Amino acid sequence: MAAAGRRLSSQGGRGGWSRAFWSGQPRPALAPAVAAKPVPSEVLPFEAIPRSGHSAWLNLYRFWRSNDLQNLHHLMQRNFQNLGPIYREQLGTFDAVNVFLPSDAAQLFQVEGIFPRRMGINSWMAHRTSRNHKCGIFLLNGEQWRSDRLVLNKEVISPAGTRKFLPFLDTVAGDFADFLHRQIRKNTRRSLTVDLYRDLFRFTLEASSYALYGERLGLLEETPKPESQKFIDAVETMLQTTLPLLFLPPGLMRWAKKKLWQEHMEAWDIIFSHAEKCIQNIYQEFCLGKPRKYSGIMAELLLQEEMPLDSIKANITEFTAGGVDTTAIPLLFTLFELARNPHVQTAIREEIKAAESQGSRELSKVLNSMPLLKGAIKETLRLYPVGITVQRYPTRDVVLQNYCVPAGTLCQVGLYALGRSPEVFSDPQRYDPQRWLSKEENSSFKALAFGFGSRQCIGRRLAESEMMLFLVHVLRNFKIDTVSKDDLKTVYGFILMPEKPPLLTFRPTD
Repeated sequence: MAAAGRRLSSQGGRGGWSRAFWSGQPRPALAPAVAAKPVPSEVLPFEAIPRSGHSAWLNLYRFWRSNDLQNLHHLMQRNFQNLGPIYREQLGTFDAVNVFLPSDAAQLFQVEGIFPRRMGINSWMAHRTSRNHKCGIFLLNGEQWRSDRLVLNKEVISPAGTRKFLPFLDTVAGDFADFLHRQIRKNTRRSLTVDLYRDLFRFTLEASSYALYGERLGLLEETPKPESQKFIDAVETMLQTTLPLLFLPPGLMRWAKKKLWQEHMEAWDIIFSHAEKCIQNIYQEFCLGKPRKYSGIMAELLLQEEMPLDSIKANITEFTAGGVDTTAIPLLFTLFELARNPHVQTAIREEIKAAESQGSRELSKVLNSMPLLKGAIKETLRLYPVGITVQRYPTRDVVLQNYCVPAGTLCQVGLYALGRSPEVFSDPQRYDPQRWLSKEENSSFKALAFGFGSRQCIGRRLAESEMMLFLVHVLRNFKIDTVSKDDLKTVYGFILMPEKPPLLTFRPTD
């Protein structure tokens, strides 16, 4: 697809399918996106659902042999095109029904029950069991999940809880803009061309840690602390080793992937050690009875005394591990899209100026008056969803695409395929934040990057606020450009990421 086909223009225009299909392989031509097939008058049995292959272990072996796990999002998209809007996937012990249409996501929401379940991650659970750690809500199910979730909602995702940590995120976002200014002053050309991949990790860890623990790590200094960089490296290793272990039972993964298993366990140990140190610092200050002021999410949870300390530790550790890559990568994609769509960038910059000219000092009101900026983040997550699926286990039999799917079956909504389907979005390859300004797009199960229902991502408001405030400070201070206007090739490494980070150029707006 030509670069201009993806760039927003007043005339619009049609783009083709994504260039990135097979990394390093000839790119096969893609068939037109599927339309929903005419439904028979009678509901068809589960066994009639089309399959991507008939041997679960042979399928998994082929995945390993060809390294197709990194292209899982493209493979799902191809399977939908070849098999229709529903198909069954079997890989080793993994057995799921895949759909991508918003109507099917809405059906799954209706049958998720009061204790919605998502797919378990055996390697993560095995680490908790081996190290005698308690699980947080990402891994919990049932009544314990619900109990923890209700307590956490108040401080992490509710509007009142969000307002309290917004100033912390705003401070770090402002410091990042200062960090870029310092780098630019070292350059006689008054600009900075950089691969921002690592710097964004430092920003997201600094911001999330400040919101969680109420303390700064100093990651935006010229020489960040080695232990903080060690933590970031551990998060990357944990994610990279999760994917090849994903479809194996714990006993087999220790034998078949011994080196990967050891790296995975060591990475989680570093993550827990880092989180434990932060937790101990805030807990000690809390026990000393220092003057009461807002000191981050963990301090509020300790003050409430509605959750045992080991449960607070488990959940805060999961937040710490989950708040780095999953925010840094979408920010990188957003900066790239704004760089190659300069008129979108200009429009958002003008929106920021207009919102700030209103004189409100309440950050939540300022952010709520920036619908185009919110739309830009949604548009990024439509094209580049962090997680490529949302999973649910229906609590009762459900009919999807006229097939009867039994209760308890793992069902996945393919977010990558959903976001790029002409069946769902007009001109889907075009980066167009304005599409999200209509109520219809926001209320029809099309924006599912953070999941849906009561099990939607607990860190949603933290991540959205962090990204919005970052973009406010960066766009207020800098114009962003990129030399390459081509689509970014993406790989799946348990989260969706660029195969190669883009080079971005920053120039002061003044």
